[in-house]
Amino acid sequence: MKKRIWAGRILSGLGVAFLVFDIVIKFTGSTPVIEAMERLGYPIRMAPVIALLEIPCLVLYLIPRTSVLGALLWTAFLGGATASQVRIGEPLFSHILFPSYVALFLWGGLWLRNDRLRALLPVARQQA
Repeated sequence: MKKRIWAGRILSGLGVAFLVFDIVIKFTGSTPVIEAMERLGYPIRMAPVIALLEIPCLVLYLIPRTSVLGALLWTAFLGGATASQVRIGEPLFSHILFPSYVALFLWGGLWLRNDRLRALLPVARQQA
């Protein structure tokens, strides 16, 4: 039980670390942010706006009582990121699926830490 909870914390922590980095970097106006926004077809002025939209999702995810809602909002947000990558024809495993990797960290960590979520979304074991 304790190992499962720590594994969940680590998975969640990896996802959260990436998202915090993503939010912070969007406020910097750095060259990689400018290039990414241009490549995706978004005006650079939208980078901090996107970051401001990400902050409440992250806060909701970090609060235990609202973490499932936060994960749902992140899933929608990351789905939009995936669609943006598909639209411009980016590589599958490194770009298109990257938001899915982040979502898996968020949901996987939450699933390992939350008994109620595990009851709602059980992983069935094959009977012998």
